[in-house]
Amino acid sequence: MSGPGPGAASGSPERGDGLGTYEWLQRGLGLLEGGHAAAAATVLERVAEDEPRSASVLEALARAQFIAGRPGAAVRTFERLAEVAPDSDYARFGYGQSLRRLGRLPQAAEQLALAVAMRPQRAEYVEALSSVRALLQPRPGASGAGEQTGEGPESAAPGLLDVGGTTTTPDDDEGTGTDGDGRG
Repeated sequence: MSGPGPGAASGSPERGDGLGTYEWLQRGLGLLEGGHAAAAATVLERVAEDEPRSASVLEALARAQFIAGRPGAAVRTFERLAEVAPDSDYARFGYGQSLRRLGRLPQAAEQLALAVAMRPQRAEYVEALSSVRALLQPRPGASGAGEQTGEGPESAAPGLLDVGGTTTTPDDDEGTGTDGDGRG
């Protein structure tokens, strides 16, 4: 017989480990804040299975995926977050930053513009949008059509997404094999 265990949040089922969804969320957040983004993403993916429409769970998971160097996964999760919480400026910011990491600059600019429209006072949002727009502009005097500035999507400063001095690999959607702390 499966049912809520002691401490299970919102009636979420136990998985035989004695921990409820809330406890798993706290564990994932602790790992994320401790600089172990890949491990946090693994734990938070489990929580998201139980709470697929929880904005706080999706936000934490998307941040962990982004910081762990999994921008493709982060794009998908930030997109889900934007659907669940359409008024979330942070969802749009993270979505845009993740798209930028994948080199999808026009889509990144669109999401970042939405974040700026929602919270124009956030300097990080304005800076990220300006940077992406600059990357979309051809360099004056450039010989090749569509040639951009010397910066690429990998130069994207993660801004609010980065915690604990973690490192990311822009092209590596499946992670770096580390806990996101650069130590392996």
